[in-house]
Amino acid sequence: MFPTGGLMEVMDRSGASLTGEGRLRLLVDAITDYAIYMLSPEGHVATWNVGAQRLKGYSQEEIIGRHFSNFYTEEDRAAGEPERALEIARRDGRFEKEAWRMRKDGSRFWANVVLDAITDDCGKVVGFAKITRDMTEKREIQRALDQAREELFQAQKMEAIGQLTGGIAHDFNNLLMAVLGSLEILKKRMPEQPELMPLVENAMQGAQRGAALTQRMLSFSRRQELAVKTIEIAALMDGMADMLQRSLGPLTMLEIDVLPGVPTIATDPNQLETAILNLIVNARDAMPRGGKITVRAQERTVGEGNGILAPGAYLCLSVIDGGEGMDEETLEQATTPFFTTKGVGKGTGLGLPMVQGLAAQSGGRLVLKSRLGEGTVAELWFPAVLALDDAPQELPDEGADHLGPPRSLRILAVDDDSLVLMNTVLMLEDLGYDAIEAASGADALAILSREPVDLVISDHAMPRMTGAELAEAIRRDWPHMPIILATGYADIPPGSGLIELPRLGKPFSQAQLADAITRTIATATASESRFGSRMPAGQPSSAPSQTM
Repeated sequence: MFPTGGLMEVMDRSGASLTGEGRLRLLVDAITDYAIYMLSPEGHVATWNVGAQRLKGYSQEEIIGRHFSNFYTEEDRAAGEPERALEIARRDGRFEKEAWRMRKDGSRFWANVVLDAITDDCGKVVGFAKITRDMTEKREIQRALDQAREELFQAQKMEAIGQLTGGIAHDFNNLLMAVLGSLEILKKRMPEQPELMPLVENAMQGAQRGAALTQRMLSFSRRQELAVKTIEIAALMDGMADMLQRSLGPLTMLEIDVLPGVPTIATDPNQLETAILNLIVNARDAMPRGGKITVRAQERTVGEGNGILAPGAYLCLSVIDGGEGMDEETLEQATTPFFTTKGVGKGTGLGLPMVQGLAAQSGGRLVLKSRLGEGTVAELWFPAVLALDDAPQELPDEGADHLGPPRSLRILAVDDDSLVLMNTVLMLEDLGYDAIEAASGADALAILSREPVDLVISDHAMPRMTGAELAEAIRRDWPHMPIILATGYADIPPGSGLIELPRLGKPFSQAQLADAITRTIATATASESRFGSRMPAGQPSSAPSQTM
């Protein structure tokens, strides 16, 4: 019931056009989605509608006469928010705000509140009309939308950075290929001069460090070449334990906790070891006074609708430290390329992006959990797989001295970068091979149609015709031609057997080049012995395509 006199007399006058107090009361009580009630000039509840009872949980008997500050959170009451709301409404005639409010049961909801001052004929404030709406659901929807937009923005930003980083890494690989190849040939051909040899060695080491940096960049951009194998994590950690402990030093203790029966995973074991080492070194650096680092492996299950990982069984490999931890801002930027909290010259800012790239490329993800002063947990999630036989195929015995294939081989080198092509030809000739060069896929096909060739070594990332497309064209007309793809990229299109083509990662040394040629020719020779002789080099199985 509405009390008579005072506030309701003002209400009667303002609502006379609604045909009386009774119909106005019925109207207010019929509104169940809004809390509509009156306050005295001091802020005590004078009326209470059904919507207010439904929203806040108090009956009329419980709340009439109590101060409206009961609906505020404890921290807002301590900050004087109720008094501030009344003062603004009294001064300006109206107060509106969105904030947390309390229900009778102690739960919170996000509310939009409007407080209007009610005055008499003389302008004196005789009370307040208050309307409260529950905006919790709308707020959560808006937050979810904002989060989705932010995640999309971050994904687009990281994709753009990844493409830029991958492109830069590819160009650096070509530059380093030219530098390393030239230095290697120079080192072999220059006279023995003790005062000059250290300079060449230093230059080669610098170029090799640059090559390692480009591999991290390619790893972040998810374009590195992965030698995927199934991995028993317990065996991997056992093999790494001594090396990891030596890396940590005497102040830090390493505990490896691999639960029995954890699933096997499929990724590049060398890259995984590097990722684990990165995480452990980061953990050590976060504990300058020492402490304990725990590496834990557990099986986890991901359900439907998580929006991040495909549902199924996963191995979660955690690196846990009790170090300094990270604040929210640092945590958000931790996997951003080139971001580092280490001093100048002490970190590239590519360690965590590399780890993130490896996990993503393997079908998993990197999860970082940290609070300032409470340490950090870095989780690597990998999909569980069945153990497979990863033993390499037996190659024919090439002799104990591994002299390699006959020196009379004619090898076609294909690369659109003139510096890389020149160095590849120089290394081939220095190995004793007859080298032919082509600057594009079209040039290579033209050479194959008129000259005998025993092996093709092609770059992949070339304009107009990629190395993969060139390999497809060669396979159509010269189905038995041995082909090696020289690339640092992993995004070779599947199909047509191209994924099984021998790869030579850039930048490569002369020894790696020689080994790749030896193995490829040995495999081709073994195949010929099983299935018969291949077509003579330079003679296509059908007329080569002229639509180049």
